[in-house]
Amino acid sequence: MRAVPSAVVAALTLVLGYAVAAGTGARPLGGLVLLAGLAFCWVLWNARAGTRTAVVLVVAFGVAFVGSHLLALVIPAWPSVLIVAVAMAALSWRLADRRAPVAQR
Repeated sequence: MRAVPSAVVAALTLVLGYAVAAGTGARPLGGLVLLAGLAFCWVLWNARAGTRTAVVLVVAFGVAFVGSHLLALVIPAWPSVLIVAVAMAALSWRLADRRAPVAQR
């Protein structure tokens, strides 16, 4: 079985966090989804790439979150969220997943 790719988890966390907040109208609930996903990503990033890289990726996640809000002032919210999710996935793959070992069956 392959290791869980943190790039996918990070991207889905941003998308699901927004979906929950928008779908329920409860922004704090979307925030809980973001925190849970980010905590899981932290564990993956720290194990694969070390604390320094994990900190960089957490900061990047925060920048992506804020960036999606700023971008949503110019384009619709969903495209904004999807753009930053793809960017976060790419950065996560580049810094943490690219060299992650693949688990053997």
